[in-house]
Amino acid sequence: MLKFQHGFNQCGAVGALVCLATLAVEADTTTNPATATAIGKSEANQPQNWNWHVQNTDIVQGYPGFAAKFSGPNSLPNGGQTRETVSLDLMAGIRLWPGAEAHIDGMMYQGFGVNNAVGVDGFPNGEAFRLGTEVPNGAITRLFIRQTIGLGGEQEDIEDDELTLAGKQDVSRLTFTLGRFSAKDIFDNNAYANDPRTQFMNWALMANEAWDYPADAIGYTTGLAMELNQPKWTLRYGFFQVPRFSNSLTAEDRIFNWPYDGTAQDGPILKAWGMVTEFERRYTVNAHPGVIRLLAYVNRANMGSYQDAVNSPTRPPDITASAAFRYKYGFGINIEQEIVKDIGVFSRVGWSDGHSQAWVFSDVDYTATAGLSVKGESWHRPDDTFGLAGVLNGISKSHQEFSQPVAWASSQATAI
Repeated sequence: MLKFQHGFNQCGAVGALVCLATLAVEADTTTNPATATAIGKSEANQPQNWNWHVQNTDIVQGYPGFAAKFSGPNSLPNGGQTRETVSLDLMAGIRLWPGAEAHIDGMMYQGFGVNNAVGVDGFPNGEAFRLGTEVPNGAITRLFIRQTIGLGGEQEDIEDDELTLAGKQDVSRLTFTLGRFSAKDIFDNNAYANDPRTQFMNWALMANEAWDYPADAIGYTTGLAMELNQPKWTLRYGFFQVPRFSNSLTAEDRIFNWPYDGTAQDGPILKAWGMVTEFERRYTVNAHPGVIRLLAYVNRANMGSYQDAVNSPTRPPDITASAAFRYKYGFGINIEQEIVKDIGVFSRVGWSDGHSQAWVFSDVDYTATAGLSVKGESWHRPDDTFGLAGVLNGISKSHQEFSQPVAWASSQATAI
């Protein structure tokens, strides 16, 4: 089956960024003849043995020129700019033994976000990495094993998707995921704002942007995640590697990323890591489902301190000069609620301590988002989605002081 998915793509409010074109195409197949007509239905009693999926997303974004009192190396060019990104994934899964499945995702990516994905917090293209490339690059972004242990009792149907084999599982279950994947595959999900390929594209709407989630520069890393699922709640924990340097590649990227990059390194495993835990509570309001998720994280790496950099006599401040193994922590709330069939609302609120250097995701220390999502069933296009959302982002006081380029430029001129 070839399936065209049309998602609302939110382009952000800074610099009048305009999304010019987006297309997502996904091909999928079921591969167990006994269940091929029953995937996602309660009569699917036999587990799916294997599957494969393909997706392609092409995004073109641009903005017009605008006036700017100051422009630094990480500012949006005020003359206007247009950039494009392309991604192509081939994903496959296979059942290894009862309760166990393995998945692989080979991705080709090419292109740049505007200004190479810097200059905007709440960046408008979730497909843009800070490792932009003019020619197609390749990567094995996911290679993991998932083991599910049923605890008995009622069962539920698990639908086929890119990273899941269809079948039945105990509602009460333990799940272990080990290997290379994205922390976002498991944590901070939201039914209405989660996947930049079919939903909102903005970084602040695909994830809690105050969570500096463990990843390499293209969003993936090696780790272990554990989940305890019960009928009305789920508890999750994850431990992940982080790169040795900010916004860089991890050691396994030497094998899994092409072309070869010899600079890819992990931080020392006992000194540099990311941990996250999440509690999810499911409920209904007048038969309409809702979810609240509470997230807490702590990262450790050889990070700089904004305040130490500001206090240093070096001008402009050098964040790397204050590097030391230190912690960065934060919290998040994630809410989704169906209002009526095919219409839902969502919100995320996030906070991080704002003392230590941003390491892997964004510079945001505080975030609040809210939005509306409407499926296209009422206009006879069920795969369409209309969405509307707002984003508020902020940074800590010491982060603001560190980021004041006009003040540093003035102080240098006065000193001269």
